[in-house]
Parts: sequence; C-alpha cells; structure tokens
Amino acid sequence: MNRNTSPPVGFESVDGGHGRIEQRTIRASSDIEWLKERHPHWHGLHSIVAVTAQRECNGNISKETRYFISSLDATDPERLGYIVRAHWGIENNLHWVLDHAFDEDSNRARAGNSAANMAVIRHIALNLIKADTSSKIGVKNRRLKAGWDNDYLEKLLLGKA
Repeated sequence: MNRNTSPPVGFESVDGGHGRIEQRTIRASSDIEWLKERHPHWHGLHSIVAVTAQRECNGNISKETRYFISSLDATDPERLGYIVRAHWGIENNLHWVLDHAFDEDSNRARAGNSAANMAVIRHIALNLIKADTSSKIGVKNRRLKAGWDNDYLEKLLLGKA
C-alpha cells in the first residue's frame, strides 16, 4: 500500500504579538483506516490533524508539530485549525485559573494517585466557586473567603450561593 503519510498543507496562518511571530501550518487527512483498525474503540474517528507551529521570538526560532484525532472530516483544514486553537485557548485559560487561584504549579503531590486526586478536588472547588453569582470578587479571593468564612463555605457546598 502506498499511503500518503504527509498530506499537503491545507491552511496556513501567521500572527504575532508580544514580540513574537507565529506561523501555523495545518495538514489534515481522512485516510486513516490504519488508525481505525488499530483503535476500534475510538468511535466516530474521522480524521487526523497535524498542526505545525513555527515561532520566532527575539531571533530564536522554534518549531513544533502537534497531532490530533478528530470526529470531523478533513475537508476544511482552516476550520480544524480554528477548532484546535479554541480548544487550546480553553485549556490554557483553565490552567491559568487553576495556577493563579490554587497555585497548582507548586503542588508537589507525587505518590500514587495523589496528583490526580488533588486535581479532581481543585476542579470541584473551582466549579463550586464559579457557580457563586452572589459575589463580585475573583476566583482567588472567593477561594480565600471560603477558607475564612464558614457561612460562605457552607453556601458554596450546599449550592445556596
């Protein structure tokens, strides 16, 4: 079988800001029967996407390719590129909130499942805090307030906020 292992570039974009220039190249393929055969439990798999990002910052150039599986077909690589960026925007925003409000990056839990367990607890706490519409303060301050004020903590836990 002569399979095309590198589909042609489907979409390119360039943007810059904060002293850097980033060029993204999107390649997508629906020729993935080989992948479906190896992973039959991945229901709805329709395409594989490669996003190559080349960044230039302060004269330094770095290049990275990330691969994604998708339930969408590969006919619109531009749309796939925007979906990938939106996904990473959500991931980066969540990580920023968890690190800013919970200092997640300083967590040193390593034994057994402790890191995963603490991540679940932080996500639950974040969801409870975000559900509070009675307070106009930020997530970090609401977390601190819950630690200092048992009545506020009770409102968060019982959904009465």
